[in-house]
Amino acid sequence: MTMKLSGARKQKESTNFYSSFDQLNGVHPWMESVEDGYVAYRVRELRTGKVAYFNFILAKEMGLISPDHPLQMTEDLENKLIETFSIQIINEYDELTQRRIDPETVRPHRHMATRYLQLQHANKQGKTSGDGRGIWNGTVYHRGTTWDVSSRGTGVTCLAPGAVEAAKPLKTGGTEFGYGCGLAEIDELLGASILAEVMHLQGLRTERVLCVIDLGKGYGIGVRAAQNLIRPAHLFLYLKQEKYETLKSATDYLIERQVSNKAWNIPTKGPNKYDALLSCVSKAFGEFTAQMDIDYVFAWLDWDGDNVLADAGIIDYGSVRQFGIRHDKYRYDDVERFSTNLNEQKQKARLIVQVFAQMVDYLKTKKKRPLRDFARHPEVLKFNKTFDQKRAERILYRMGFNETQRNNIFAQKNLFEKFDKEFTFFERAKISGSTEKVADGVNHPALFNMRAILKEYPKFLQESPVPFEKRWMTDGNFFKIILSSFAKARDARMGEKQQRHIEKFQMAYRALVIAAAGKQKPETIIKGISERAEKLNSDKRITGNALIEMVEEIITEKKKGLPMDQIQKIVDRLVFENNGLPEVNTSRFYKDLQSTPAVKMDLYAKLLSLVEENAESI
Repeated sequence: MTMKLSGARKQKESTNFYSSFDQLNGVHPWMESVEDGYVAYRVRELRTGKVAYFNFILAKEMGLISPDHPLQMTEDLENKLIETFSIQIINEYDELTQRRIDPETVRPHRHMATRYLQLQHANKQGKTSGDGRGIWNGTVYHRGTTWDVSSRGTGVTCLAPGAVEAAKPLKTGGTEFGYGCGLAEIDELLGASILAEVMHLQGLRTERVLCVIDLGKGYGIGVRAAQNLIRPAHLFLYLKQEKYETLKSATDYLIERQVSNKAWNIPTKGPNKYDALLSCVSKAFGEFTAQMDIDYVFAWLDWDGDNVLADAGIIDYGSVRQFGIRHDKYRYDDVERFSTNLNEQKQKARLIVQVFAQMVDYLKTKKKRPLRDFARHPEVLKFNKTFDQKRAERILYRMGFNETQRNNIFAQKNLFEKFDKEFTFFERAKISGSTEKVADGVNHPALFNMRAILKEYPKFLQESPVPFEKRWMTDGNFFKIILSSFAKARDARMGEKQQRHIEKFQMAYRALVIAAAGKQKPETIIKGISERAEKLNSDKRITGNALIEMVEEIITEKKKGLPMDQIQKIVDRLVFENNGLPEVNTSRFYKDLQSTPAVKMDLYAKLLSLVEENAESI
């Protein structure tokens, strides 16, 4: 049932125990710190819609609901969410046409659409770009931490690519110009809510979806939250425009937020604060990009710093994908251009760090030097080193080695490098043929599934009855395990070259186990490695294609009348129970999911089967 709030209900809601949401009134410190950094819009309450998704766990972490709040949507909570988030801007078109708007629905504070650099705009200095269909709701402060909250699907702004192309104000909901509608599709928002939580549970910094409001007719409003939603692009436009004072204000804002949230331990004043910022950024992007490389997460990084958070994290899930195997030739088709691919993410992340180095130099000297001058800046070189270290650590982690065992391996020079050479040979191999079209881009599929052998090989070593030094898997079995479902008939024939690499792989793998064991016998640690590797390389991995099919199934069930809160319980359990990543610290509130029954187990089973069927897909 669509919810409509009366004035009396609205007043009652503002005094109940959901009043923490009243912080989200459009006021944001960025508006004071960077006066040129946004376009302000009046906002009206739609007073309609229904809650399609609410992240109870995130809301508890943010202090928006009480820690003991049941994972159950109540009428009062839904009313409060609609009151807070079912809003739309009064844009330039509305003002020009003098659209009739009930003054009682207009919020007292204007909300900001921020300006930031975007390569998809013709102007490469950020003079026309930024939040094209979104606004910032404000901030939430809880237990010493400030959270940013913003919404997308709230109407077309003058910063939208379509509005710039049209060179005139656009009506919200119009489709004449690409990226000029101002609305968000409900399937996109539900997909983002699931994948963002998956990324969070894998230990990646990311925006998370707090709430999705279903407005009907396939559209909705998605509410995102993070402890800092500022992107590098929010700073880079002022570097490109050489607006020193504005850049300084924006950078100081970023530093102060990160320090106040205890994310960075650096000075907020003095001549060294910008160098300290650069050091934090270099390390963060090196680690972030390496994890995405090994976890096969595609996030379309580019030098403009648009599709990434300033502290190195995922934002904008429209083109983000988690691959089942290394599909590093996949490119997303964004109509006018193709995206970067997985292999290019390291180069693009390094370029972002290089732009940060240029920016810091400009802040210190007030003179802008060419970007090429910073190609071998110490922090750019540190990025390379951080990436390599984190990548090696992440591979060994995926293999099931714990921290002590990983350190034992790294203590022996070149041992990991020998294994990595063989691992990479198989991981990056492609099926015969060339690049082919897929639903939303192009791809040249991976020939081998290395997650499969990382799961099965330690199990084989554990179960083999012969002494450890004689435990050898046959070439045929090894090849059969790693061959992906994309392989063609001619790919399924093992050659001599592959046989040689299989032998070298097994030798290198066994050497890692022996080194990891330290003074113990390798037999004593292989069981633990096997158990961890099975969790870390499970087929229950939500890939991009799986996510699309899951959302379609969810929407189908929703149309049949299954309440959304029941669907959400199933999705939450599916995401959490099949995550299986040891060593990732998660909120204590996730334990509540374990005691929440999935009320429709046949849907749970169906969604799980979709995940498993797409375990190797893009």
